[in-house]
Amino acid sequence: MTIRGRIHNGVVELSEGVGLPEGTEVIVQPVPLEIKSTDRRPLVERLGGVVGSAVDLQEDFAERHDHYIHGSGG
Repeated sequence: MTIRGRIHNGVVELSEGVGLPEGTEVIVQPVPLEIKSTDRRPLVERLGGVVGSAVDLQEDFAERHDHYIHGSGG
């Protein structure tokens, strides 16, 4: 059996009309949201306005981004 619902304020809310007995154990498996874009241009064209706009980065940021972002990786 599959029952659908949504998260609302951190709580799973089952689809309307669906009820389970109190104490029923469940498994929650997130379903990826389907995002539909009507813009069919290549990503580099859609984001072209921000490409290269980062300023004040370390010279080696591209090679060591994990270190700078997460503080790991040496």
